[in-house]
This record gives sequence, C-alpha cells and structure tokens, in this order.
Amino acid sequence: MRFLDPETLISTFGVLGILTLVFAESGVLLGFFLPGDSLLFTAGLLASQHTVLRLPLWQLCLLITAAAVAGDQVGYATGRRLGPPLFRRRDRRLFRQENLRRAREFSRRYGPQALVLARFVPVVRTFTPIVAGTLHMRYRTFTIFNVVGGALWGSGVTVLGYLLGQVPLVRGHIELILVAIVVVSTVPIVVPWLRRHRSRGAATRS
Repeated sequence: MRFLDPETLISTFGVLGILTLVFAESGVLLGFFLPGDSLLFTAGLLASQHTVLRLPLWQLCLLITAAAVAGDQVGYATGRRLGPPLFRRRDRRLFRQENLRRAREFSRRYGPQALVLARFVPVVRTFTPIVAGTLHMRYRTFTIFNVVGGALWGSGVTVLGYLLGQVPLVRGHIELILVAIVVVSTVPIVVPWLRRHRSRGAATRS
C-alpha cells in the first residue's frame, strides 16, 4: 500500500498532490479509497517541521478547505446529473452499491448536517455529496453545510497534526507516528475487502 503512504504522497507531489487528493476524495466517485484523514494529519505534522512543507499553516488550511469544498460541489453536480441510475449500477471493483446505501442512510438520518458529520467518516464523505445531489437537496443549503464541513475537516485535522507536531514526544517519534498513520489509513480499505472475501468464501463452502 506504498501509494497510500501519506508521507510518500506529500514528499513526492507536495501541496499540489495534497489538494488533488483532497478534491478527489471529497466528491469524485472513485476517490473513496484515498487516505484523507491521515493525509491531512500528516500534512500538519510535516508543516510543523518546516522541512517537506514550508507553506504557512493558515495558507495550507485555506487551500485544503477550498479543495475539499470544490470536491463536494463536483460530487453534488454528479448526483444531480446522474441521479437514480447510480443506485441501479452494478457492483464493480471500485464501485459498490453498499457505499452509496451507507451514504444515503447517513444523509436521511442527519439531514443537511450529514454534510458536516460525513467529513469525518471515511468512504461516506465521498458519497454523501453525490447522494445530496441525487436527492435534490437545495443548492444553497448544500453549499452552506459544505463550506462548514470542509472548513472543520480540512483545517481541523491539519491543525491537529500541526499542534501535535510541536509536542516533544511526538516530534521524537515521528517515524513511528507516520507508520501508525499508514496503518490507520488502510483500515477503511482492508476491512471491507476482508469481509467480502470472507462472505464469498462462506458462500462457496455452502
């Protein structure tokens, strides 16, 4: 899973890479597997070291928030344009109806607030703006909650990483922290895959 290693992604592609991945995970249908939370946390952590990332924290947060908001706007437009046919589409390697159903249930349970809450739930955050567009949520309402959610998530997680990067214990064990981040970032991908693999195995045995 080296290509999902946040430190590698940031070291290779810099700020542009961060913004591209945040945009893709926020609203591009196939971006659900990207390590959003760990990417932002690592960005803040590295920004505190002033080595790989030399951009001021406020600029980094502003750019990340803008990319997150723009990604959700695209997701909303995708839902409005494609609509119900998405829910009839067959499962593919990188597309599963289960992800859409989870996002739809999340949206119906929390209403517009789901756009804020979903930002902190991997996979669901990618599909929630698409569901909002499919359900024809008022554009003004969507935009307001999108901006709030994008700011809280994009800036909040990045600032958390930055602040923890100032802690001597964290700064002294940054390699271990980054390894842990890689492990955490792969969990939302590996766990569903293991469940599907186990289900197929059980079905075959029966």
